[in-house]
Amino acid sequence: MPEAEEVQGLTEGMAVLEALLSELYGYDGKLKPPIDLQSLDEANRELVDQVLGEGDVSVVIDGMARTLIQESVLAGVWRVRSTDDEGNMLSDHIEVASIPWAVRARSFDKAAAKIASANEALPEGGTHAINLSLLPQTEQDLAFLHEKLGPGKVVILSRGYGNCRITSTGTDKVWWVQYFNSQDSMILNTLEITAVPEVACAAPEDIADSAQRLNEILDVYRVEA
Repeated sequence: MPEAEEVQGLTEGMAVLEALLSELYGYDGKLKPPIDLQSLDEANRELVDQVLGEGDVSVVIDGMARTLIQESVLAGVWRVRSTDDEGNMLSDHIEVASIPWAVRARSFDKAAAKIASANEALPEGGTHAINLSLLPQTEQDLAFLHEKLGPGKVVILSRGYGNCRITSTGTDKVWWVQYFNSQDSMILNTLEITAVPEVACAAPEDIADSAQRLNEILDVYRVEA
């Protein structure tokens, strides 16, 4: 974090952070316009980077544009960047959400509505998890499941509940959720049927806490800026 005197003159960066604070206090679970960062110069962007830091959850979405998402140290505050094939920045913004809009919108874009070996589409309903670690299985069984579910576009890494890797499949609303120990050995392997696994999402109470934390941070800088 910068010292208070170091933010003098960084009015654009402070304005972004104040706008972020307003979104946090007004969070109601609905989609809000993102806070664009592309107009910031290097110094103001660095201020925003230093205040946000890096939290426990990161996301990669592949597609026509590659999207990189990093949760900040403030739960529910996400930095979302999109790049082209050459790595050129297409967009750079902040979102306040349980999980960024792009994850919900693009995770199962053009995904299959049913498993290749099933005759009917998956039913609508609440979250359902299948704990594969408790079932007899072989490497061939898992390979068969991977083949039938198909490859997905989204990889989410979460360090908030141990090391957790969450991967979308090519079948609508079906995710691999896998936990690893400190030696990177898998200790839990599940299939979860849901829009987005809860382990990757920020809870409303966490977002409310983020508003309080950011307000305390900005109080230190408001006079100097």
